Amino acid sequence: MAELENKTIAIIATNDFEDSELTSPLEAVQKAGATVKVLAPKAGTITGKNGTEINVDATTKDSEGETFDGIILPGGTNNADLIRLDEAAVSIVRKHMGEDRPLGAICHGGWILADAEALKGRTLTSFPSLQTDLRNAGATWVDEEVHCDQGLVSSRTPDDLPAFNAKLVEEFGEGQH
Repeated sequence: MAELENKTIAIIATNDFEDSELTSPLEAVQKAGATVKVLAPKAGTITGKNGTEINVDATTKDSEGETFDGIILPGGTNNADLIRLDEAAVSIVRKHMGEDRPLGAICHGGWILADAEALKGRTLTSFPSLQTDLRNAGATWVDEEVHCDQGLVSSRTPDDLPAFNAKLVEEFGEGQH
């Protein structure tokens, strides 16, 4: 795995995230040496579908001007649906993708990419129910364990986490594409 020392990775989420889709990538990038900053629409803590509580490091509104070496977007249907309505989160993702920085989205996490207008001409995977939305936003959807398109790393479900995490660390280590 690539070393991620001196890299800051943001995780953008809110309540009802899919627990393992946040905690597993968080642990993988921390183990590789990255500093992780959890961003959410509100300060305090966020709670996963299965009760995992995560401290929020900063609000999305307060983080709009920051630049991150990578972003992770965990799934969870409610989490993904709510986070795409947060204008600051959409702004952060749009800026990040516009700078060709690596980003990882798993399950429903990629939904915000449609709102950030970051999918035209891109190929990715997701939970199957998102494929129509992603295609309508200009993407090519594929059914693969993990897919990487110029730093955009995507996976379908928690079953794909080992491959997703390994590819995330590799792409975050490579930096801008």
